Amino acid sequence: MNTIGSLFKISIYGESHGKQVGVLIDGCPAGLPISEEDFTDDLLRRKSGAKGTTPRIEDDKPILESGVFNGLSTGAPILISFLNKNVKSQDYKDLFTFPRPGHADFTAKMKFGGFNDFRGGGHFSGRLTLGLVAAGVIAKKMIHPVSIHANLIEAGGKSDVNKAIDHALKNEDSIGGIVECIAENIWVGLGEPFFNSVESLLSHMVFSIPAIKGIEFGSGFKASKMFGSEHNDQLIDVSGKTITNFAGGINGGITNGNPIIFRVAVKPTSSISKEQKTVNLKTGKQQELKVVGRHDACIALRVPVVLEAVTAIVLSDLMLMEQKIPRVISENSAR
Repeated sequence: MNTIGSLFKISIYGESHGKQVGVLIDGCPAGLPISEEDFTDDLLRRKSGAKGTTPRIEDDKPILESGVFNGLSTGAPILISFLNKNVKSQDYKDLFTFPRPGHADFTAKMKFGGFNDFRGGGHFSGRLTLGLVAAGVIAKKMIHPVSIHANLIEAGGKSDVNKAIDHALKNEDSIGGIVECIAENIWVGLGEPFFNSVESLLSHMVFSIPAIKGIEFGSGFKASKMFGSEHNDQLIDVSGKTITNFAGGINGGITNGNPIIFRVAVKPTSSISKEQKTVNLKTGKQQELKVVGRHDACIALRVPVVLEAVTAIVLSDLMLMEQKIPRVISENSAR
């Protein structure tokens, strides 16, 4: 339900307007240097406040509750929490009866019998990606020298992101986007064929990010229009390096040593100021809905760092399976 991973396991918890959100990390080996300052850069990249993001600004200060002693991981589970302080729950009082189109308001109420915390989206809120980013910070340290970088390459169908955001704001609407992620310095041999392929595990984890609607690796859907003679990545040397990388760094579900490259599609934010229609769950009749509150016009702006985090989490789990992590921890601790 809220836990994923085999050897490196994470469990997210909390609700958008509850006391706190956070993550429990199990499987981090002992001896990894960890401090609150390590989280600053990635948390700032996820933070709101820029044009096109929600005006809700939280401190987002990580509280290391357990699993870290004298600046080093102890080998015990690491609990990281973030307090929710800037909440305006009154903005959501009507959503229990009037579910927002495109949001989880309706499905959450049906699944949990109306006991779910619906304020701010509750447990379905993008606020919970804080825990993913925090776990990703630790995972990135674990898998060094693997590096992961993600960027928003398109928003609202345009490469000019600012222009697309301006248009959405003017029309009281929202837009989606495409985010590309590249992981480099990858070992050969991570992953398993079929059900635990690198693509399968990454896709499973990626779809834990709210608003993700699609994923493609390497050439992706363009592969369907290519000839095999075009698409086949020709080997250059015994390290596995290839001239092209249409496979996205993965063959047979296993990393081939080239960069892992994939892209995700992010849908437009469901909560928009423009008037929409919904159903009154008490009367059963359709009526107009004007969503209030603070929301992102383009949630894709904040997805890159989250995408990096979930990628690092998956790779750390795979590297633990291949017994690559202990050497990395030793090298990091020696610095």
